[in-house]
Amino acid sequence: MTNLKTIAIMLIFAVPAFFLGRVIWPDPMGGIMPTAAQLPFYVILAVAESLTFGFGIAFLIQTWPKLGRVPVEQRRLTAAAILAITWLLVNWWPHDNLHRANGMNTQGLLYIEYGFHITLMLAGIVLIYFLFDSVRSFTDN
Repeated sequence: MTNLKTIAIMLIFAVPAFFLGRVIWPDPMGGIMPTAAQLPFYVILAVAESLTFGFGIAFLIQTWPKLGRVPVEQRRLTAAAILAITWLLVNWWPHDNLHRANGMNTQGLLYIEYGFHITLMLAGIVLIYFLFDSVRSFTDN
């Protein structure tokens, strides 16, 4: 991934993500709001999540087209690893926004927890399998 291209793609997605978070997922009526002292820390977190979201999209855009260069027998696992890495990077933006917008809805919280946490666990397992498969292919030669 070229640095300048990566930064450009990242910002194309990160800037709108930052500003659209509360538009897509509005604050719940009567929900708790951060104090003035806490607000900057939430803003920093939102910036970090938006940048990471943009970086994940940049990673996907730049790596997916190169999948054809991967040997056929490794292509499915490599594709799964690319998608796992992308998910590990992009999930934080919708994840935290959904938590905030969900308020005190415990059923919604269960959906969020299962939808994000289980898929993040699976992404980690895919990456472990990918790493072991890659190391095995290096040591078998």
